Amino acid sequence: MHLDLRIMGGTIVIGSKSLQADIGVLEGKIWQVGDLREATSEVTLDATHLHVLPGGIDTQVHFREPGLTHKEDLESGTRAAIMGGITTIFEMPNTDPTTTSEEALNEKLDLAYGRTWTDHAFFVGASKENVDELGHLENLPGTPGIKIFMGSSTGPLLVDDDEHLRRVLMSCRRRSPVHAEDEARLRERKAMRSPGEPHVREHPIRRDAEAARLATERILRLSAETGHPIHVLHVSTRDELPLLADAKRKGLNTTCEVTPQHLTLNADAYETLGTKVQMNPPIRSEVHRQGLWQAVKAGLFDVFGSDHAPHTTYEKSQPYPDSPSGIPGVQTMLPILLDWVHKGELPLNQLVRMLCENPAQIYNVHGKGRIEPGFDADLTVVDLDKEWIIENEWLQSHCGWSPFEGMNIHGRIEHVFLSGHHMVADGALIGRMIGRPVRFVEGH
Repeated sequence: MHLDLRIMGGTIVIGSKSLQADIGVLEGKIWQVGDLREATSEVTLDATHLHVLPGGIDTQVHFREPGLTHKEDLESGTRAAIMGGITTIFEMPNTDPTTTSEEALNEKLDLAYGRTWTDHAFFVGASKENVDELGHLENLPGTPGIKIFMGSSTGPLLVDDDEHLRRVLMSCRRRSPVHAEDEARLRERKAMRSPGEPHVREHPIRRDAEAARLATERILRLSAETGHPIHVLHVSTRDELPLLADAKRKGLNTTCEVTPQHLTLNADAYETLGTKVQMNPPIRSEVHRQGLWQAVKAGLFDVFGSDHAPHTTYEKSQPYPDSPSGIPGVQTMLPILLDWVHKGELPLNQLVRMLCENPAQIYNVHGKGRIEPGFDADLTVVDLDKEWIIENEWLQSHCGWSPFEGMNIHGRIEHVFLSGHHMVADGALIGRMIGRPVRFVEGH
């Protein structure tokens, strides 16, 4: 058999097991996993002593195009993603204009054509104005479904009252990701003033754990009432964990996400990094960070997501609370998780489930998330033993910074393939912009 690509001798992570085998690729698809020493190929990569993972799927990024491209755009955001071993991204609707209509979705798909380094899909945002159209909008080509903002948003994207939330859930069939912070409590606490000049260390006090708990409790209650499955994004508190565990025990088909930053940083970081770690929901105390790790190890979380939300250094330099919330993270997510693997806190197979397999299953993605015959040849080859430092020169995001600059990492991304095309080689970008819209399984 003559193949387009052979990856030879790597350790492949498939489901709950790892095995040493070769991967054969033909016409952008995985053709065979096994012994391919007798086959021939146009390109052969020796992956001895390396691990081969499915390409990562980041289901929560904010790439800021259209309208806010001084922070990020689709080209730079997907370039950062592919360098970070992420081959598929789902982009959020809080752009300018917001993605709340078929026309706005099609505009994003047009903007992405020929300008993305990864495959891509764009969420449509729920609003009080488009609620009657959501059943149509969620099934349009190029979207994973409908995103709900219960808090931390403005204009049409904010759906903060139970009446409209209930209508949104009843209008949709596909799983809806939810930003769960209680808007009424956020507004109440926004009026709080501490003595002296405000400091960003107040951020997790103004947006406290109770705001997250209240919103998660409300959306889970409405999910139970309507039967609509939800995906709770960027869980940041230990207080939400019993609610999510109870929903899963009751069979509500609830899924949830945790970010590397909430697992890695605690509130001490405000003293050293200032607004560079300001995000919504906030980085919180060590008690909450430890609680999130306990939930990871208990298998409560389904997905890792980056919540990549960049701002310029000038914007971040504004005094709190005028400084915007959000950090870049799509490129650093997998390296940080690999470092946790090295530390013995995160099994590699669990990383693959939460970054590759589960996102594809939760959103019914066609042909991605696994290294099996017939799946897209989206592959990330990593050296688990390589030690390196996250440096500014490696970063690709248009914003040009990361709160993780200077962090020592064990685990380096060596090669990345998108549909069998070599995109990253020896840690350097070599491919071209061949990203396509994600396809979803029909009938979901």
